[in-house]
Order: sequence, then structure tokens, then C-alpha cells
Amino acid sequence: MKTERYFIGDACLCWSFGNRISEEISARVLTVFRRLNDNLRKTRLGIRDLAPSYNALAVYYDPVTVSIERFIQQIEQEMTHALTESPARGKEAGGVIPVHRLPVIYTGEDLERVADINQLTMADVIRLHQAPVYSVAMIGFQPHFPYLIGLDPRLETPRLDSPRTLVPAGSVAIGGAQTGIYPQASPGGWNIIGTTDPERLIPIEPGDTIIFNEVDAL
Repeated sequence: MKTERYFIGDACLCWSFGNRISEEISARVLTVFRRLNDNLRKTRLGIRDLAPSYNALAVYYDPVTVSIERFIQQIEQEMTHALTESPARGKEAGGVIPVHRLPVIYTGEDLERVADINQLTMADVIRLHQAPVYSVAMIGFQPHFPYLIGLDPRLETPRLDSPRTLVPAGSVAIGGAQTGIYPQASPGGWNIIGTTDPERLIPIEPGDTIIFNEVDAL
């Protein structure tokens, strides 16, 4: 396992697993995240918080009470155990990974744009978008905004040249090779292809899985 370790301020260490977005790298990050995101283990190790991204994991600690040398050693031991003992996807020690089935009305104002750019029909876009089982790689740029791994490459679409000043809450959208959901109204430049209930995003956490299902009404 090759990782790069660096400090973010004086109370956070970050381990980078690569420099690109890929299912393989994200799966490694999430496997380690799931192992460390256990209340007993967090207490024992002195972890205050964890923040995964597509290719890195930030681990927050209390610099007053934690011995940094020992902390690094313990975290890297846990990483090694996680990646050698646990599958990247599937059952973990805590049980089955949560699956969230989200209903989507596929009538987004950029649905036709996504179809035209990728030389598909709008029906093709809907079919391809709801086919995968997505993994929640991380949460950001707003609370409860899930960034998802698993988008079919045939749906990759550039962001809008001019971002909208207001994207409605619950908008399901594509930006480049990513798909995600806006939990609240905000500016944004992703291609809106549908709408779901934003309240369903609240319990979603990194490492969970999401399945989209087309519906006529929410």
C-alpha cells in the first residue's frame, strides 16, 4: 500500500492514496474509513473526526493529548489491517453497508444537453444513470451533498460554462465524471438531469451505497 502522509494544520493528518478519481482508490479510502469510523476504535486511538475524499482520508486528533508518533504508528497499523483483512466493498465488521434507494423524476433541464453531448437519447441517459450501484465517496461541498463513484463513462458531461445562481434542492446532477445531489438550493454548475427528495440525503454517510429508481412523482 503506497500512501503519502501530510499535515493539515496542527490537528489533522491526511493520508493520500493516489492523485486521481477512481473506483479502486475510493474503495481503499472507504475501507480504511469504515474501519476507523468505529466509536470504540476512535476513542482508543484518539480520533476526533474523519473526512474521506475521493483519494484521501483526513484524520483529526487533539494535539494536546495525542502523541503524534504513536498516533501515526497506530493509524497506519489500522490501515494495513483494513486493506489486508477487509474487502473493499461488502460486509464489514459492523454489518452490511447501508443501501439508499432514491426515487428520481428524470425531467431535469439539462437532460437533453447530456444526451446531445454524449450522442445518446434522453431515455438512454435515464437508463444508464440508474443502472449502477453507486458508492458515496465523500460528503461536501454542502452538508449532506453526496459525491458518488460509479457513473457510467458514457454519461460524462462537462460542467456548464456559466454556473446557475440557484440550483433547486434535490437536484440530481452530473459534473464531468461525477454525479451527485444538491441537498439545498444553492449556486452550481453541474448538469441537472432529475429531482429527488432532499430529506432522504440526511442519513447518507461516506461509504454507503445509492441506487436511483425512476418514478413519475415523489
